[in-house]
Amino acid sequence: MALHEYHRVMSGREFSVLGVAVLSSVLIMGWIVWSERPVLTPATIGDAKSAGEQTSTQTDVADVDEVYAETLRDTAEAAPNDVSPRLLLGDLYFTAQRFEAAIPWYEEVLALSPENVDASTKLGVSYYYTGQIERSVETFEKSLTVDPTHQRALLSLGIVKAFGLQDLDGAMVAWEKVIEIEPDSAEGQAAQDSLDRIRATHESSGADEP
Repeated sequence: MALHEYHRVMSGREFSVLGVAVLSSVLIMGWIVWSERPVLTPATIGDAKSAGEQTSTQTDVADVDEVYAETLRDTAEAAPNDVSPRLLLGDLYFTAQRFEAAIPWYEEVLALSPENVDASTKLGVSYYYTGQIERSVETFEKSLTVDPTHQRALLSLGIVKAFGLQDLDGAMVAWEKVIEIEPDSAEGQAAQDSLDRIRATHESSGADEP
């Protein structure tokens, strides 16, 4: 049976067990959001209950250098077509896990530079952490129309599908694509680890059944 077919035969109880296994594997995925601070991690994704439900996961919010932020805002206001200060502001708030503040700056970046896949991927993560699950998925998918091989977008898409939409089949498909692109990359290894844990949990659940 293909990996992406496993969840089709699972009961609700098995999905719950499976979720725990995948959550543990996501520990190594925190770096995917371009900062040393974990973003998509078990502690935060575990708060996502179901599609459409508010995802209140902005824990450990860091301080922001407001003087620097104000300087960037002044620069952005003086240069309405300049991507750079807007991207710096988005990254500043994103790294601090202040996702609501990051969103408008990434949106402005993409209005000026629609093919900036790094920015659109971080925007998708920010939507997820502000409870905008569908917009998060749509944004990742737009990122992938620009660059279908963007591993971080694919990895993030899989995480949000698994824990935001409980679409394990879709998550597996995304992670399999990550592996196909470059299996030895950190993203590829993270995706493989998640899939291996899913397989092991499914086999264990099957063995426990009478």
